[in-house]
Amino acid sequence: MAGRILFVDDEPPVLDAYKRLLHRDFDVDTALGAEQGLTSISGRGPYAVVISDMRMPGMNGAQFLARLRQSVPETVRMLLTGYTDLDAAMDAVNEGNIFRFLTKPCEKNVLTNAINAGLEQYRLVMAEKELLERTLMGSIKVLTEVLSAASPEAFGRSMRIARYVRHLVARLNLPSPWRFEAAAMLSQLGCVTLDPELIRSSCVGEHLSPEDRLRFAAHPLAAKDLLNNIPRLEPIAWMIGQQFAKVIGQSKLESPLQPQDDVVLGAKVLKLAVTLDSLRNKGLSEEEAIARLQDWRNEFGLELIGALAGLKPEATRMSLQKVSVSKLDVGMILQEEIKTRSGMLVVPKGQEVTHALLIKLDNLAQAGTIGKQIMVYAPAQR
Repeated sequence: MAGRILFVDDEPPVLDAYKRLLHRDFDVDTALGAEQGLTSISGRGPYAVVISDMRMPGMNGAQFLARLRQSVPETVRMLLTGYTDLDAAMDAVNEGNIFRFLTKPCEKNVLTNAINAGLEQYRLVMAEKELLERTLMGSIKVLTEVLSAASPEAFGRSMRIARYVRHLVARLNLPSPWRFEAAAMLSQLGCVTLDPELIRSSCVGEHLSPEDRLRFAAHPLAAKDLLNNIPRLEPIAWMIGQQFAKVIGQSKLESPLQPQDDVVLGAKVLKLAVTLDSLRNKGLSEEEAIARLQDWRNEFGLELIGALAGLKPEATRMSLQKVSVSKLDVGMILQEEIKTRSGMLVVPKGQEVTHALLIKLDNLAQAGTIGKQIMVYAPAQR
C-alpha cells in the first residue's frame, strides 16, 4: 500500500461499503461529512488521495475539496457525483483543481483505476517537491555562503533573523517551513550592493543620514530582483521584498507554488523578525524588544507578536577557546573582531564561521594579513 486514501460522505452505509470494497487493495479511512473530513486531514493526514461525495449538507464536495486545495495542495482530489450534478461537478473541477470526477454508481474497477492513477500522481508530485526543495536549498546555501564572505555583518544579522523566524514558524505550525527560513536566511542578501560601512552602521544601530536610510531601505528590493532570476524562488523573493513595506501585500504574488495567504503571512513573519532585530540593535534586551513590539500590534496582530513568547537563546554547549586560524571549524563563533594589520575590519565579533569564511580567513592568515590565533566559542568537549 503506497498511500492512504480518505473517503468523505454524509451516509455511513456508503462509507462502510467503500471500506469493505477496497480494504484489501488500499489503506482506506472514512469521514462522515466535510467537517469531519477536515478534522481527519488535520489530525491524521496527510492523505495521498481524498475522494468526496458532491451532495453533503453544510459544505458540499466542491467546497470541501476547494478548502483542501488551500491547506494541502499536494493531495490528489476526486469528486463523486450523480448525473444530475454534472454541471456543478464541472465547476468544481475548475474551483478545486480536481484530478478526476467519477459518476455514481461507480464500479469497482473504475474506482480502483482512478485511485491508482491518483496515487501515481501523488508520488510524482511529492518526488518533484522533494527534488525541488533539495535543489533550492542547495542554491540558498551557496548564496548564504557568499553573503557570509562578502558581508559578515549582514550574514550575522540574517542568522539572528532566521532564529526568530524558526521560532515563529514552529509556534504557528506553518506549512512548508523551509520557505520561511530560506526567506530569513536570504533577507540581507541585497546588502552586497551596499557600502560595508553603511551595513556596519545599520547592524550596530548607529544613526543614519536620510540618504543612507534610503540606500539601506532599498536592499530588500535588490535581493528580490536577484532571487527572481532563480526559478521557483519567486515566493521567497516576494517575502524578502516586503520586509520594509508600509503595508504588506499591496502588490500581489500569483504563485502556484504557495497560496497567497501563506506568502503574505510569511512576509509578516519576516518583517516582525527584522523589526525585533532592529530593536535589539538599539540596545534593548529580547524581553524589552518583544514588549516594545506591542506598538506594532495593529500591523502584526497580537497573535503573531504573542508567538514570540518563549523565545530562548540557542542552547548549544560552547566553551571559550583560543585557536589558530588553521584549526577553525564551521559552526564556531568568533569572540573578537578580526582586523587586518592596518586596522581594517574583516569580520565582526559574534560571526559564525561558515565554509566560505573559513577559506577567506585561512588565505588572509597565510598571507600574513591577519593574526594566526583567534578567540572563539567552540563546541565543548564531552
